[in-house]
Amino acid sequence: MPALRRLPPFILVVEDEALVRGCAVAELEDAGFDVIEAANADEAFRQFEDHALVTTLFTDINMPGEINGLSLAHKIAKLRPNVQLILTSGRGTPLESDMPTGSQFLAKPYNCNLLTSLIKAA
Repeated sequence: MPALRRLPPFILVVEDEALVRGCAVAELEDAGFDVIEAANADEAFRQFEDHALVTTLFTDINMPGEINGLSLAHKIAKLRPNVQLILTSGRGTPLESDMPTGSQFLAKPYNCNLLTSLIKAA
């Protein structure tokens, strides 16, 4: 029986601050990942629906729009429980009970090497 080939991570980065988003996208692309991006959770959910190969969601929690990053992570966890969820914020740490099961939190300002390591370890 042939071994299953694991697809490389395909990351959806969600951040309303354009400079922060651009830096995260550039670092992840430099690490060899395929990356798409969104400026808010509403746009991110549309991107997620359009890209079935998304393996990782990296989202800021506090964003403008109909839903925030935490709500986005919960929606995605219900639709595709196998997607890795990494949440970030510079405004404090959410309670573990408020986050989707199995998600991870990375406080801002974050180290891009740590972000890359979290994704590779999944």
